[in-house]
Amino acid sequence: MDTLNNATPTRINLVERVQAILLRPKETWPTIATEAHDVKTLYRDYLIYLVAISAVATFIGLSLVGVGAMGFSFRVPVLNGLANMVVGFVLTLAMIYVVALIADALAPSFKGVKDFPSAFRLVAYGATAGLLGGVFQILPALSVLGLLAALYSIYLFYTGVTVMMKVPQDKALPYTAVLVVCSLVAGIVVGMLSVALTGAGTGGGMRMGGSPGQGDVEIRVPGTEIRIDTGKLEEAGRQMEAAAKRMEEAQAKGDGQAAGKALGEMMGAMTGAGQGGQPFAPELMQQALPDRLLRMDRTAIEARTDAALGMNLSRVTAEYSSEQARIEVGLQDIGAVPALAMAMGAWAGSTVNRETREEVERVFQRDGITFKEEYRKDGSQAELTGLLPNGVLVELSGDSVDIDGLRQAWRDIDVGRLSALKRP
Repeated sequence: MDTLNNATPTRINLVERVQAILLRPKETWPTIATEAHDVKTLYRDYLIYLVAISAVATFIGLSLVGVGAMGFSFRVPVLNGLANMVVGFVLTLAMIYVVALIADALAPSFKGVKDFPSAFRLVAYGATAGLLGGVFQILPALSVLGLLAALYSIYLFYTGVTVMMKVPQDKALPYTAVLVVCSLVAGIVVGMLSVALTGAGTGGGMRMGGSPGQGDVEIRVPGTEIRIDTGKLEEAGRQMEAAAKRMEEAQAKGDGQAAGKALGEMMGAMTGAGQGGQPFAPELMQQALPDRLLRMDRTAIEARTDAALGMNLSRVTAEYSSEQARIEVGLQDIGAVPALAMAMGAWAGSTVNRETREEVERVFQRDGITFKEEYRKDGSQAELTGLLPNGVLVELSGDSVDIDGLRQAWRDIDVGRLSALKRP
């Protein structure tokens, strides 16, 4: 990792630094400029905590508190909320790195100095107010206060660009404006990716444990626990830096295709793509699906592998239907991408038993498989999901099929064949 000098980076005091950058930004930026904290240290000691606050607060506000107005109320299902929380958490961390790359690349255009470590510090600390403002998502009615906090982050950027990127004072405002626009675009992309990856209890509070620099960091909220291996952040950082250099070289040569490839590699390093091994071939997963389910013929099937953000994703979808009912089956290998597995399988560490007059939701473990059942008591709709130990996610949803029908359909699928798949 690059540092500003050869001094050994000291641990960041989270509380003191937050107070300093928020209350005394003009005095604090010169201190930050002399520090030797590298990318790994900033992620480990600072960013994972601030990003977690925003992610967890949003989960609590949308899934536990709910949104209500004009006599209507809406609450995101807990398991969906957990998946959204984890995906948003990971992608926000990745977005900060991307925005830092943009800040570094833009600096010479505004007569500043190109220096990625300084750019990353600028973005990491400049985003402090906006990230902390996410705590207002606990009560959605107060979300406007989060917007005000984000506006204060613009001021933090403005006070920091002259110190960190050596941009002349007369260029500080336009440089900040362009950087903010780029950040907004990156935020929109994060939101779209979150929806694309996730599809859109009791107890309370949040607990974060572990000592920065000593093993994993744990983030615990109602119904789940996130573990962050800080030891892997350094390797991910090296991969991202190498990809960033390749992207810079490609841009200098005007090779847009190579630059796009390098960007994908950088995002893939952040999401852990490849760390779980190679994805299973969709053709192998397809072999587990029978020609008929519940006396319904298979009317459609698709097996495909897609590449996105440096990730290779394998998925098989099939439809079984009759005049009276329909079942859709999805097989997806999420085990090859740790970030994806953490997001889409966030519910797998929970035990849930919720029942209302109309609906039932259950999460339980049996024979090494974690099951999730969600169904309406009138039998009009049901969903059954199973996460296998090797990272294959099996999803069944039925229209005019009750949960007992989906359980029988599960037995008709060759789950043993899927469980026996080994990564090359």
